[in-house]
Amino acid sequence: MDRNFKDKTIIITGASAGVGADCARAFADAGANLVLAARGPEALANIETELSSRCKVLTVAMDVADDNACVELLQRAQDHFGSVDVLINNAGMHARGDVEKVSGSDMASMVDVNLRAPLFLTNAALPYMRKAGGGAIVMVGSLAGRTPMQGAATYSATKAGLRAFTYGVHDELRGSGIHVGVVSPGPIDTGFIMDEIDLVEDIVFSQPMSTAEEVAEAVLSVANGEQVEICLPASSGRLTTLSYLFAGLRRKMRPRLYEMGRRNKEKYRQRG
Repeated sequence: MDRNFKDKTIIITGASAGVGADCARAFADAGANLVLAARGPEALANIETELSSRCKVLTVAMDVADDNACVELLQRAQDHFGSVDVLINNAGMHARGDVEKVSGSDMASMVDVNLRAPLFLTNAALPYMRKAGGGAIVMVGSLAGRTPMQGAATYSATKAGLRAFTYGVHDELRGSGIHVGVVSPGPIDTGFIMDEIDLVEDIVFSQPMSTAEEVAEAVLSVANGEQVEICLPASSGRLTTLSYLFAGLRRKMRPRLYEMGRRNKEKYRQRG
């Protein structure tokens, strides 16, 4: 399917590194105008320097948990480029560990960043997309949102809520020209996981690792209206469906998956 994002305004949150940065690169190659949002101005400056010769770039240092900053982000995009066409809700937070070991404030922050902010931004972006005559909103979810994960209960809950919201809004907007979808990856070979490898539950590494480039490619596919949800890898997506529907099977499989994950984690650790 032809992907034409030339001169479209693409807003990407969490855009300074990992999946967000690779999404920025992919949309730059597709001829888009980029509005890149993240908390760190220095990292944003680096990605702007990298991409400014390939496309027009506006960077906004902000916290997506700040409602006023989100409103300002959309208005700045409209004022700078004349439209808001695509929103990629990518910013995420994960405070790892069992619920008893995670602080209440960290749990609240995960809800704010992973769920509340995408909901708020989606609501705020829709009038701009109506004005533009159409658009797309893509949530970067997780396979953890498709099946419960011990050691990541709050994170799983936020991603499950994000996925449910996506499907609900997708149906609400059917026929409007605004496509809403979600990309649900398993483990991704970025600093989000690899910088905290010792804190990540072993079971996470039982599934094949995707690259940030592969996730970015899936984001472009969803933004182009090709699918409502893409799971990476597809085999792990099917496994999460089974484990969600059959809780007894999930518990029975868990020891084997943990052992597989421990072995794989050691390989990644040795890779450095």
